[in-house]
Amino acid sequence: MTTLDIIRTEVTSPSVPAPRGHFSHAVTAGDFVYVSGLLALDDTGAILHPGDIQAQTTTILEALESILETAGSCPNHLIRLTVYVTDIHQRAAVSALRAKRWPGVRPASTLVEVSALAAEGAVIEIDAVAIH
Repeated sequence: MTTLDIIRTEVTSPSVPAPRGHFSHAVTAGDFVYVSGLLALDDTGAILHPGDIQAQTTTILEALESILETAGSCPNHLIRLTVYVTDIHQRAAVSALRAKRWPGVRPASTLVEVSALAAEGAVIEIDAVAIH
C-alpha cells in the first residue's frame, strides 16, 4: 500500500456566509479546489430571493468567485460545475447568466433537476472543481 502525501486545506471565505453544517466552503487538495454546494444565503443562513433563479444564480456565482479567490484560484481555472435546479425549464436563464459573467469560461458541466434543495425557497445550488 502507498501513502499519498497530499496537503489538504479547508477554505473559508470571509465574504461568504458560513456553511450551514459540518463542512467548509471548499477544500484544496494538491492542485485542486473542491467547492461545496452553494445556495444563495444571507448572513443568518436564510435564503435570499426565494424562488428567483436569476437572483439566486447571481448571488451564488459571486460567492463562488470569492471562495475561489480565497483558495488562490479564479473562474478561469474552473474545470467542472454541477448545477442543481428545481425547474429544468430555467436552464437557459442559468446558462445565460454564466455566459454573461464568465465569457469564454466553459468548464465541464452537469445540470440536474431535483425535487428540492436543502433550504426552503432555494431553486439552485452549484458546486465546483477548479485548479489553484
